[in-house]
This record gives sequence, structure tokens and C-alpha cells, in this order.
Amino acid sequence: METPSDSVARLSRLVRILLLLTSALVLVVVVVVLTQLYGPASPPPLAPVAEANEGPPPSGSYHRPATAAPDTATLPHTAAGRQIRYGRDLIAHTARYLGPQGSVAHLTNGMNCQNCHLDAGTKGFANNYLAVAATYPKLRARSGTMVTTQMRVNDCLERSLNGRPLADSSREMRAIVAYINWLGHDIPKGKKVYGTGFTKLAYLPRAADPVIGKAVFAAKCQSCHGPHGEGKQLADGREYQYPPLWGKHSYNDGAGLYRVTNLARYVKAAMPFGAAFDHPQLTDAQAWDVAAFVNSQPRPHLNTPRDWPDISKKPVDHPFGPYTDSFSERQHKYGPYQPIEDAHPQLAKAK
Repeated sequence: METPSDSVARLSRLVRILLLLTSALVLVVVVVVLTQLYGPASPPPLAPVAEANEGPPPSGSYHRPATAAPDTATLPHTAAGRQIRYGRDLIAHTARYLGPQGSVAHLTNGMNCQNCHLDAGTKGFANNYLAVAATYPKLRARSGTMVTTQMRVNDCLERSLNGRPLADSSREMRAIVAYINWLGHDIPKGKKVYGTGFTKLAYLPRAADPVIGKAVFAAKCQSCHGPHGEGKQLADGREYQYPPLWGKHSYNDGAGLYRVTNLARYVKAAMPFGAAFDHPQLTDAQAWDVAAFVNSQPRPHLNTPRDWPDISKKPVDHPFGPYTDSFSERQHKYGPYQPIEDAHPQLAKAK
């Protein structure tokens, strides 16, 4: 039976325990308050709006001009000269000849080749055509076959312009090839010149983020391409001043620009309108993220069962399996890409 002295002792122990717990709680609260007031600041979370509004990076990343294209004013007033001029016009105003209201045929979605190959294929690091004549025909891993200039043109018509091919013997195909060959007539066979292809762009240490890219698009791109990526047509409605970036009138998912690395490198060197590879307007991260956003939007699908017959040669960012590795389709599409490239050193050499 508990005596009064036992009860007092037990109560005293409980009081001491409560006092210790209260002291510990007070100490924790004091530490938290002092840390918030005087401790090191925690890094802010990744903020889409903040990244979207970052200013342009310093210009002058490259210290030499892209190789200049020949001047069309030097073309002779001959049948050959007229053919080359017609080829240039087909590149610059494809929809007027081959679009939904085309004067020659109705083959394409209303975009112009020039919408992706800026300045009729002559702007540096903006899908420049200058090296085509010197490097085609060539073996392409995507088809696993030797590809001619005519086949490459039709690839663009069927993929980037979501249309149908031209016959090799058609007046239009012969004119386009004549123009492309004329652009590169001074470049030795097998050589590339500075300014062709895409600019170099370091991989992000993280995946490209469509959520951040949406904010970048709103801040940097939608004034030309529209809030829904619908583009802006000229007053006559026959071609686009600024092309649609997604939707039924844009490039399909078989196009080269549907690969996030290609689109990121393209927009870094050429977008928004007025940017150039040596005077960029986007940071590297903005270019990656906006490319991820644009290529996460709906667009036409193209069945490509013959693409990449050797799947070991698929680029690290090809968004459709199967693959020879265990990385997911999502990582192949958005990254991070360096772990994939590390697993495929032969692809790094082929870039």
C-alpha cells in the first residue's frame, strides 16, 4: 500500500520530468528562431517565373562570323539562274506553291521551309544549308541507307511540313536542289563550314523542365507564336509570318526538331526573332526548358517503322523506344542526357 511519502516522491519525479520536457521544447524553439534570424539562407526553389524573365547572356560567345552565303544578286539572268531563284523562292515561300492554297500543288501544312531554315537556309547555326551539297549523298543512321539531297528534301516535306513528297523529276524538286547546290558550290566535297548545323549547347545537369519552359514561352515566345503556339499568318492567309509550334499545322513527331536537343540548340542560336548565335537572347537553361515545353505539346503523329534500323545508333534524346539501354523514354526525351551518353560513348563521337 502506497504511503503519503511515496505519493509525494512520485509526484516530485513527474514534476521534474515535465520541467525537463518543457525546457527541451523551449530550447528547440529558441534554436529554430535563432537559425531563421541569423543562420545561412536556404537556397530558393527553382522558380519558373524568375528563370523565364532572366535577361540575355553576354554576347560574343563566338568570335568569328558564320560562313557567308553567296549573293543571289550575282546569279546570271539565264535559265540556270532563274531555276536557282525559283528554288530559293520555294524555300522562302513554300506554302504559296505547295501549301493548302498552293499554286502548284497542295502537299504541305502551310509552313515554309524558311520557318525552320532561316533566311532561306543561309543564317548561321539556324539549319543552314551551306554544307548540304558537300556532304550529300551520305549514309544516315536514321534510315540506315544512303540518302540523296532529294530524299533529304522530301524528309523535310513529310516530317517538318507534315506533308507529302515531291517527285524527283518535278520542276520544283529540281529547282530546290539547284538552289541548295548553288549555295554550297564553293565548299569542297566532304567538308563542313563554320555556321552549319546547330550551335553547341552543354547538357543540363537535370532534366529539361516543361513547366519552367511554359513560363519561358510566355515571356519570350508567345508574342510572335501566339499563346497557344498557333503562329501568326500573313494578311492573305497563305503562309505564316511566325510558324505554329504545335497543333495540327506544325511539324509532326517524326521531325528532327521534335528531338529536344535539336530544338534547344536551334532556339539558343536563333530565337526569339532577332537573336543570333553570337548574340543570343536566351540562357542555356531557358533554351532547354522551352524546347521541352514546346515538344511536350500535341502535334501530328507520323508512323516511322523504318527509322533507326540499328537501334544502337539512336541519339540519346530520341523520344521513342526500343533502346539498347535501361533508361526510360521520358529520360531519353527530357534528360538528364549525360548518363545516357556515358552509357553510349559511340554516340558522343557521332554528334
